[in-house]
Amino acid sequence: MNIFKLAMLVVSAWLLLTYSGLATDNGSVYIGDAEYGRGLAERWCASCHLVSAGQQHAAAGAPPFATIAQSANFNADRLAHQLLAPHPSMAKLALSRSAVSDIAAYIISLKK
Repeated sequence: MNIFKLAMLVVSAWLLLTYSGLATDNGSVYIGDAEYGRGLAERWCASCHLVSAGQQHAAAGAPPFATIAQSANFNADRLAHQLLAPHPSMAKLALSRSAVSDIAAYIISLKK
């Protein structure tokens, strides 16, 4: 593993541990804005995932957001981890903690 990859791994782990994706500086919890999260998802995630019912195309193998919402183990912290340390087939995104919380709120809003 080269030094750059190791540094990125350490930074990602630190960010995940320090900022769980929902905590704010004053200790209160930021729930996220689902409508704003939908806009972010349409902009950043729709090239691979089906993010809304009206979308026609998605990349093979990328689960629809509605399916992710139904997952028993889905939560905002897991999403933050996926976005901070993405798997190889997922694009690296530079999203803020609040943006991750907004996208998570949107996904949670799809749960039936």
